[in-house]
Amino acid sequence: MHPIRVLLVDDHRIVLEGLRVLLAPLSHITVVGSATTAAEARDLARHTRPHVVLLDLNLPDGSGIDVCQQLLAEQPGLRVVALTTLNKRSYLTRMIQAGAAGYVLKNALPEELAEALVKVCAGKTFFSEEMQQLLLQAEAPASPAPSLTRREKEVLGCIAEGLTSQQMADKLFVSYLTIETHRRNLLTKFKGHNTITLVKQATQHGLL
Repeated sequence: MHPIRVLLVDDHRIVLEGLRVLLAPLSHITVVGSATTAAEARDLARHTRPHVVLLDLNLPDGSGIDVCQQLLAEQPGLRVVALTTLNKRSYLTRMIQAGAAGYVLKNALPEELAEALVKVCAGKTFFSEEMQQLLLQAEAPASPAPSLTRREKEVLGCIAEGLTSQQMADKLFVSYLTIETHRRNLLTKFKGHNTITLVKQATQHGLL
């Protein structure tokens, strides 16, 4: 079985050297080169023909997301794994859309990184556990809108208009205490902490 040929791309040389030291004892993995810029990464990928590129997302002359797309456009069989500190779902989804086969955080254990390289080289995908959780959250259905009574809907509309409790009471011909009760019930149903979050959530559910 031929070793997995890996190209390292990171704008910090100390990180590159650390990765080299980390991967050196693994006989099934060979580091074929290291790059600190997007331009250097593209050039080295053409000349070294790696199986996997470990790619940082922050490069001095371009985004790792763009580099991922460019590398895969030139070498469709290449496997790209993001190696980054960015644990945001937006970066994860953009890298997946760009064609990345994996997303590993820089706090990963050496065993996890080695596993990622083996799996993506075998045609599978690999994501750090924290990033897997973000993917699951992204797939979770949005919570349904709470059920409101006719009067609660009226009070909600008044809140959105910016009316005070007394103004609402006068407008709806009810007591001040009744309005305050409806306010509390609305906050409970929407799990809101104040009027601003209440209106925001009601708008997101299409109730305003």
